[in-house]
Amino acid sequence: MTDPLDDLKKALKAQQPAPREEARAAALRAAAEAFAEKNASAAQGTAEELRPTQDRPDRRAGFWTGVRNMFANLTQPRILMGTSALATVAIAVAITQNLPLGGSSISPTDLTREAAPRPADNERADADGARRAAEQVARTEAVEEQAAPLAETEADFAVSSGAAAGLVPAETRAREMADAPAPAAPPVAARQQLGKMRAEALVGAAPMVEPMPPVIESDTERFPEASPNPLKLVADAPVSTFSIDVDTASYAVVRSSLNAGQMPPRDAVRVEEMINYFDYAYPAPESREVPFRTSVSVAPTPWNDGTQLLHIGIQGYDIAAAERPPLNLVFLIDTSGSMNDPRKLPLLVKSFGLLLDTLDERDTVAIVTYAGSSGLVLEPTAASDKVTILNSLDQLAAGGSTAGQAGLQQAYQVAERMAQDGEVSRVILATDGDFNVGLSDPEALKDFVAERRDDGTYLSVLGFGRGNYDDAIMQALAQNGNGTAAYIDTLAEAQKVLVEDVTGNLFPIADDVKIQIEFNPAQISEYRLIGYETRALNREDFNDDTVDAGEIGAGHTVTALYEITPVGSSAERIGGLRYQSEPQPVVDESAEYAFLKLRYKLPGEETSQLIETPVLPDRQDIAPEETRFAAAVAGFGQMLRGETLPGWTWDDARQLAAENRGEDAYGYRSELLSLIRMADALK
Repeated sequence: MTDPLDDLKKALKAQQPAPREEARAAALRAAAEAFAEKNASAAQGTAEELRPTQDRPDRRAGFWTGVRNMFANLTQPRILMGTSALATVAIAVAITQNLPLGGSSISPTDLTREAAPRPADNERADADGARRAAEQVARTEAVEEQAAPLAETEADFAVSSGAAAGLVPAETRAREMADAPAPAAPPVAARQQLGKMRAEALVGAAPMVEPMPPVIESDTERFPEASPNPLKLVADAPVSTFSIDVDTASYAVVRSSLNAGQMPPRDAVRVEEMINYFDYAYPAPESREVPFRTSVSVAPTPWNDGTQLLHIGIQGYDIAAAERPPLNLVFLIDTSGSMNDPRKLPLLVKSFGLLLDTLDERDTVAIVTYAGSSGLVLEPTAASDKVTILNSLDQLAAGGSTAGQAGLQQAYQVAERMAQDGEVSRVILATDGDFNVGLSDPEALKDFVAERRDDGTYLSVLGFGRGNYDDAIMQALAQNGNGTAAYIDTLAEAQKVLVEDVTGNLFPIADDVKIQIEFNPAQISEYRLIGYETRALNREDFNDDTVDAGEIGAGHTVTALYEITPVGSSAERIGGLRYQSEPQPVVDESAEYAFLKLRYKLPGEETSQLIETPVLPDRQDIAPEETRFAAAVAGFGQMLRGETLPGWTWDDARQLAAENRGEDAYGYRSELLSLIRMADALK
């Protein structure tokens, strides 16, 4: 006689048959009808432009916690078998228990959102659901603690596994946040130890087994087209001028492509953004009155023995938290249908949650969304009221077309109402860039935001998702809206951009920052600026204070590299002219390689100020290992673009970066080594 328990175990292990299509359709219709009868839709947005959102049920919290856990765990390979059957069971139980599913608007994202506060007679169900969620979180944290050297961050693990704090009901998080003091930052030593373990794992340990990221369909993606800067003859064009910038979006896009098993699109690789993704140890300015300190160094070029690298480093003045001005933020959030993706709107909401933890009672936050039309979701609210702000973020859902222009217009109007003397006002646009209603051409959008930057409102752009990612629009908005652009592909990147670098990304110390360098033809015969192709300026633009240029935030570093060829070097590639006389020194001190000028405006001022720095062959303001690491990144970026560097290989770039990565407290430089290996394998 067989054991009934054994029979049950065998039945559970057997592959479940797929439900019949007519049964599935009938169940969904019944669920939609139940929802329509028992649930009224709540409005979200302005009175003129109402956008419906689901009014979530007030009962059976324990059941929904189980359903959320089930859908979160479906991402794990071991549970992929029987997914259809599990989904059918969940729908059937919901119908028999009179639980609404939300009709045609339901999605796995809805299932991961927390329910609204429940009546007192259901507190026991709430407590059970919260307890089970807390236990799951505790188990997750215990596993992560053991695997810390291999895990990127707790937040990243949450995104990939679906088991983290997001499973705790919203009201539980709200109560804890209201009662508990603001969390203190982890001790520096602890953060450095975590970074060290992460770096060691990236370099020497076996790679962590994770689900393969989805293949990126990039047919609809757009990136600004730009040819590499050409090699120039000093005798013909001795002056080079460009706008400095601290955007980092390109590096994160490159990482996203490589992690998906694909080489990045050529135009997605902007070498200067890859270089500036990393911080460098430059000498700091002494006071806020002169907010920069310029450093230069000259070193051999690793990929060309006959040339040298001119390394220009700019360190911005870092303001203390107590010294910073109050901040007015407008979160402009794309809630169109294209944002209905786990790596878009859900990641966006979690990212803004991280940013809120860096704000205080001096700051104010408003939320504007746009889909088929725009809407004011949250009136200007004190940043200390995190419960209200988080609830507004948590209720967002994706759907509709992308009326980006309407959203920008309303966000600027709200920011103008919030602006006060002595405060910083900034619109933070979070989108995949897929504008398809109103203005959608990068040039037209550039003119649109350029007209509004004179009001003193800064515009920053955060990109999310791949497939239809429109980087061309992102760059047009950021470069002409007095702001910066970043791409967020993981919560770890959100932590870097919105927490670790928040001061530099939100609080400007200088506007319209330009660089102009004049090379001495008696010493340098040829030069080439590495990167900054989309930021070139005309020579006359340098002294024109009406010409817009880049902004720099508190504590930011900016790096630029020139490959220069000394006169008489065997690496000279441009031949002389028959009828041109030999170049003459432009100054008596002909030993100067070049003369560097930096022009900037203090925030709110209209007249620029000037910093000048001579460049000598033996000048070494920057530590040699910093120059060599920047060179490794520059070489890697150029190879990703398909450029040929004589005698230079992927392994050369990796080895040079490995030998000069320094302390690397958070493992960012070590991550580069992994990306170079992946690119080498894919190529």
